[in-house]
Amino acid sequence: MDPTLQAVLAAMASFTIISLLICFFYFICRTTRNRRRDPESRPRTRATRTVPNLGTSTSFISVAESQLFDQSLNQIEMSDLVKATRNFSPDLIVGDGSFGLVYKANLPSGVTVAVKKLGADAFQGYREFRAEMETLGKIRHENIVKFFGYCATGTDRILIYEFIEKGSLDQWLYDTSSAQNDTSTVRLPLSWSTRINIIKGVAKGLAFMHNLDTPIIHRDIKASNVLLDVEFEAHIADFGLARRIEGSHSHVSTQVAGTMGYMPPEYFYGAALATVTGDVYSFGILMFEIATSRRPNWPMKGENGKEIRLVEWATKMVSQNREMEMVDVSISKQDLKESQVLEFFKIATFCTTEAPKLRPTMNEVVDLLSRIQDEATS
Repeated sequence: MDPTLQAVLAAMASFTIISLLICFFYFICRTTRNRRRDPESRPRTRATRTVPNLGTSTSFISVAESQLFDQSLNQIEMSDLVKATRNFSPDLIVGDGSFGLVYKANLPSGVTVAVKKLGADAFQGYREFRAEMETLGKIRHENIVKFFGYCATGTDRILIYEFIEKGSLDQWLYDTSSAQNDTSTVRLPLSWSTRINIIKGVAKGLAFMHNLDTPIIHRDIKASNVLLDVEFEAHIADFGLARRIEGSHSHVSTQVAGTMGYMPPEYFYGAALATVTGDVYSFGILMFEIATSRRPNWPMKGENGKEIRLVEWATKMVSQNREMEMVDVSISKQDLKESQVLEFFKIATFCTTEAPKLRPTMNEVVDLLSRIQDEATS
């Protein structure tokens, strides 16, 4: 064969083989790429459900989750709560707790509960949320509002509590029934003995939390977080800011906790630790408030005309032996025993000592308040 023709045929054969190889590899690459893309183009098969409008600006489709910690209740779904609150109607608002509004809800089973619709910033993440819920679900004490469970869908998180009939201590001290559109309830002034019993109930509830194997700090003790039942027994509510303390009596927190007027002075000095002594200070402020019916977070005029905080005014009055002048004028003087009043303000002053280490424990406070009650019956 002619050498030139042989070279041409060899070149053509080589070109054909190379072209076939290129086409083969192109086909393989294209097929692989389509397979990788295909799962993303297909709809996911995870279980979804349509979420009712809960008043949020962003819609989410997510698997709904609910968990109950009280066996006496039937399973509750998000749709049940939406229906029971008439889609979270403003007419059913019974409180404004930390991180969310509280609604009265009548469940299909006939049980009346209080539900809190949390804001989006209530917890950093869902894992933290579930951990805190499990902690709350284990708490059982006669002076702490029962936490029944929760429902969650996307960023919508609803907490379910027992409903306490008489409302908050704040309402009974300041008669805010008009603000709650409730003109059917007549709120008479609380007697001195009732106020002593209420504050002792709060002390017992805090003492219980502080002395758990893993102590719990409430961090937002105030009059609106104390609920009263039909017997005017106190129940501590709103654990939106509560935190467990692992291994010590403090909890590191970068979040400002509490309400102005009730917060301990160390918080203003840059302390990053939430402590049981912080709860004790807030409790002492509540003692001043329940005896005087003066709001800790409202400025008041001192004798020199300058604005002064409740704790400063009360401490000064105690130093001048003017305790009887501080007592709420609506309390019948026949109900008052001066020795009881003096001891009451002494305990409140003890709790609000500026140095945290000098404040009493809540167990000690319960004992001191018990002595006041025993004196009243003797």
